[in-house]
Amino acid sequence: MGGLISPSPLGEPQRDSPLRPLLIGVVIVVVVVGLILLLSRGKSSAPAIQDPYAAKIKLSDLKMSQKESFVGSSVTYIDGTVTNTGDKTVIHASVHIEFKNSLDQIAQVEDLPLRVVETVGPYPDALDLSAAPLASGQSQPFRLTFEHISADWNQAYPELRVTDVTVK
Repeated sequence: MGGLISPSPLGEPQRDSPLRPLLIGVVIVVVVVGLILLLSRGKSSAPAIQDPYAAKIKLSDLKMSQKESFVGSSVTYIDGTVTNTGDKTVIHASVHIEFKNSLDQIAQVEDLPLRVVETVGPYPDALDLSAAPLASGQSQPFRLTFEHISADWNQAYPELRVTDVTVK
């Protein structure tokens, strides 16, 4: 007679428990749902990491404008003044921009380098801070350029936050 497990007699097929396929199905569903949740959280609207020196970079006198480009599309500009209230020279800064919709939800997020406006020749030009560093206590006009803004945007001023600063 035997032990706990006895082989089935010859000629009789061995039957699997109906619980095994059910458990395998549950495990597959749990794994798929877990992957979907993990992948959908990948693009969260977490705030950009702010550099400690960023608090010493002030953006003021904001003005928005739109102009038609040569190809017929609309370009949006945010102009203003950037001031370095710290004690170091800034050679790079990034700005985190959040455009909201009519429900006050984020419609679009952009992270752009801060460019100062210099008049070289007859027209003003937006230069990277590496080409025109911002010294301690200095103020300069700046410009952010947007080729496309979501149609869901509520047309209000976006939230601007300096996030990444490189100093020398």
